Amino acid sequence: MPPDETQIANKGYSMRKIGIIGGGFSGTMTAVQLINNTIEPIEITIINERETFNKGVAFSPYSKKHLLNVSTAKMSAFADDPNHFLDWVMKQSAYQNKDKTIIANSFLPRYLYGQYLTDIWKETIHSKNAGKVKINIIEAYVIDLDVDETTVSVVLSDNESLTFDACVIASGNNIPGNPKIKNTSFFNSKKYFQNPWNIDCVSNTNSKKPILIIGNGLTMVDTVSGLLEHGFDNEIYSISPNGFNILPHRHSGIKYTNLIEELKEDATLYDITKLFNKHIKLIREFGLSAEPIIDSLRPFTQRIWQKLTVNEKRLFMSRLRHLWGVARHRIPLQIHDKMQHLRIEGKLKIFAGRLIDISETPDSVKVEFYSKNHKQKEEINVSRVINCTGPETDLMLLEKSFLKNCLMKGIITQDELKLGINADTETYQLVDRNGNKHANLFTLGSNLKGMLWETTAVNELRTQAEQLAKIILRNRH
Repeated sequence: MPPDETQIANKGYSMRKIGIIGGGFSGTMTAVQLINNTIEPIEITIINERETFNKGVAFSPYSKKHLLNVSTAKMSAFADDPNHFLDWVMKQSAYQNKDKTIIANSFLPRYLYGQYLTDIWKETIHSKNAGKVKINIIEAYVIDLDVDETTVSVVLSDNESLTFDACVIASGNNIPGNPKIKNTSFFNSKKYFQNPWNIDCVSNTNSKKPILIIGNGLTMVDTVSGLLEHGFDNEIYSISPNGFNILPHRHSGIKYTNLIEELKEDATLYDITKLFNKHIKLIREFGLSAEPIIDSLRPFTQRIWQKLTVNEKRLFMSRLRHLWGVARHRIPLQIHDKMQHLRIEGKLKIFAGRLIDISETPDSVKVEFYSKNHKQKEEINVSRVINCTGPETDLMLLEKSFLKNCLMKGIITQDELKLGINADTETYQLVDRNGNKHANLFTLGSNLKGMLWETTAVNELRTQAEQLAKIILRNRH
């Protein structure tokens, strides 16, 4: 147990109070690193609004069939122990007699990774170093936050107020923003599901009519699987500007270095695009697609993004973002095959187009959209609409969020493209409206997307959590 306040006072130091808003991977691993690395007594309070502490939404799915999109060998929670997850898996009863090489290259269930994070947490809080730490877990959500030179205060949903010496915003992804349609009153309908990660969106369905999914990314794939698993037996429609372009993981293990060897430090977006197209043509001669090239760029994307001008970033978002996302975010081959079979059987129908309006009728939902393929307005009738368009990043468009409050008060600012929150990417300190870095307010993960672009995968989050914990422990005010 940590020392009491009298013991601390006698030794001439005070117990620092560190708050962490969010209990997903980023928040949990920041806490783990704080516990493992502290040399003095500290108090850690983790505030998490869901019953998903130490897993987050990503690793507490409503279906055991939802798979990781990264192979086992690349999912260690610790950068200095790359086989940590693989070794943990091999100790589980269901995998003890399996071939380790095959497991290393397989895509395992996401719920299993959630169990892995739970085990890490349990091991950490029972470690010898945990005796220096007082740990509080609060199930609530933050409704407001204020900061001064020495403390950060947060107000919780039950109106309780907490004060910390340092605070980490590890809030993760927001739910999708509502689509642009004429009839915005539809968003109040019980037939509209804005949060695709909630089991309600695939439960108690009506198989007499089809269901519409807005969006054609990885979440759409999970939602289709969830609907089928919960007994839905009708057509599933999906609409997005570009239709179905999801790719499976192929060319596993192929290393491609030629592009990186030619990439210059001062390369512009035009230079990079030209070089990329050149190498795509080269590998296509051997029957390969672009994935190995994308993977070769992966370790350098943050550095490349930071060197682009604002105009180049805007051009990337408008012209190249979709192409990058298709090649970058791939799914396990067996899941891709399942989606293709559903399309062939006519159970999954993909529309490339733009939503015009959605309205509720007495017995269905009428959806009007412009078809990109047919060059005309079309109409479908469905039983419900599920929003899978991806997390909303513009904080001003969020209905209820302490981050929106912080933005309006000038405590935080957003990047020009409104992809995330401005921060010093070396120290993770948030930046206020005057351009000043907060000494005691930090963030990591998806909130840094505007600064780093690639900042949501485990290999990035684990490094950020370790670095941030060490910075907080080192910077005593």
